Amino acid sequence: MKFIITGSLGNISRPLVALLVKAGHDVTVISRSAGKTVEIEEAGAKAAIGSLEDVSFLTNTFTGADAVYTMVPPNYGAANMPDFIEATGKGYATGIKAAGVKKIVNLSSIGADVPAGTGPIAGLHRVENILNQLEGVDVKHVRAGFFYVNFFNDIPLVKHNNVIGANYPATTEMIMVHPADIADAIAEELLGSFSGKSVRYAISEEKLISDIVPLIAAATGKPGLPWVEFTDDQSLEGMKGAGIPAPTAATYVEMGQALRDGVLNKYYRANNFKPTGKRKFADFVKNEFTAAWNS
Repeated sequence: MKFIITGSLGNISRPLVALLVKAGHDVTVISRSAGKTVEIEEAGAKAAIGSLEDVSFLTNTFTGADAVYTMVPPNYGAANMPDFIEATGKGYATGIKAAGVKKIVNLSSIGADVPAGTGPIAGLHRVENILNQLEGVDVKHVRAGFFYVNFFNDIPLVKHNNVIGANYPATTEMIMVHPADIADAIAEELLGSFSGKSVRYAISEEKLISDIVPLIAAATGKPGLPWVEFTDDQSLEGMKGAGIPAPTAATYVEMGQALRDGVLNKYYRANNFKPTGKRKFADFVKNEFTAAWNS
């Protein structure tokens, strides 16, 4: 089968490409950077170099594909992150329709059932709706949990301030996922059979922040590492101080508010979804997080 993969060779796309190539399929990877061509070809795939904002490029690349995996890469410089995500989704939909693709697996997020008040995830809600309006196209939305690898972003704070924290308390429930478990779920959907428009959750493990911090403390050699619940203003200023543009920082503060208030996890919990991934957070901290800490 012929598959088109967006996301270049990122945290999800790299293991996804490996799975599909190993299974003997024809895989094309879209990347903005021509410098990724050799790496993509070494992974056993073909490279399609171009912008996701170029609908003609998308149409040409999608034509002849049995299925397409869509995801919206982050754009931290966007004036409005949800609007940028929505615009990318509209471009995908136009290219999909013009190319005659009949099967889509779309990366979404836990909390994408909520139309607003969730920061960048609100954009993914809009993308789900856009793709659901495509007639004659089967769409599977894979709603991923909080990425394990997002904790890499906390390394500077832990190293330089000896604390870890965000604008939600240590009692917050984190419904999380390893990117490779997302890749497994996407590959299963691409290679399987589904019809209509539907949702699947990609979750590896559920933990409270209070369970997570001791694991990070042990990995970093900082026993007693405290979790600090920052105010929304403190979180905003901290992200801006780290070089994140103010509009983008504000959307992530809003996402933290939604996590704090239980909005992101509400639908998942109400419908009794469960983790299906096989990679445990403790193993991630012991291996990948520790490697990043020591690098």
